[in-house]
Amino acid sequence: MKIGIAGKGGTGKTLIAGTLARFFAQSFKVLAIDNDPSMNLIYSLGMDPSLRDTTIPIAHMTKLIMERTTIEGGGSVVYKANPHVSDIPDLFKIKGPEGIELLVLGTVEQPSSGCLCAPNVLVRSVLSDLILNRNEVLIIDFEAGIEHLGRGTAKALDVLLIVTGAYQKSLDLTDKVITLARGLGIQKTFLVGNLIEDKESDALIRDWAEKKEVEVIGMIPRDKAILHCEQKGESPFESLGTSTPAMQEIRDVFRKLKHYYVSTE
Repeated sequence: MKIGIAGKGGTGKTLIAGTLARFFAQSFKVLAIDNDPSMNLIYSLGMDPSLRDTTIPIAHMTKLIMERTTIEGGGSVVYKANPHVSDIPDLFKIKGPEGIELLVLGTVEQPSSGCLCAPNVLVRSVLSDLILNRNEVLIIDFEAGIEHLGRGTAKALDVLLIVTGAYQKSLDLTDKVITLARGLGIQKTFLVGNLIEDKESDALIRDWAEKKEVEVIGMIPRDKAILHCEQKGESPFESLGTSTPAMQEIRDVFRKLKHYYVSTE
């Protein structure tokens, strides 16, 4: 199963990605992909925080990028459109708890739309190869915005989860992501509300989702215990388990995704 997770920055996208990966790892082999420039998935997975300072994202491996994308005699602006990348995940993935593996792709700083610069070519090719050819459960923490979809890297996803808050800026971005996801032919798009304060916030998202004809798969309440974990750089999965309503709701999202996967096999 290949699950992409997108949403506006600050909605808790990476926290949800890491926690879902931990739940899936109890039953499946999981490869988590960090495609967000902040590189915070390490924290949410419960891995050694020092790895964040020592791990170089694939997007910043200049030597590797040149080796895989350069066409001999092609000059500085001509690159291989389909470089060999199938070995890259196994060369650079990092071992985590419960058998989870993490690949830090990173992103290219301020790329232009559809940029075909060498780092983008490599990152896009690795993502495509992962989605099309890997057999693990993939949990992909995309960039906060929608650039990853604009590059066409999410075409073969089984599920796209869009994390949103109950405020207009987040819903506006969510609307754009839904439109792009449908245009790319992603098999299923689900909405997850996060940091829900009250019944009004819950109703706002559900009413909006009904108008947009997108299914809400979870409503995660704001949780001070999770905030404290985030402040300390700790994994809520390891520190809290399912002891809080928010963690229980994320577990329920996992169960629904697992059921969806089994029912569509």
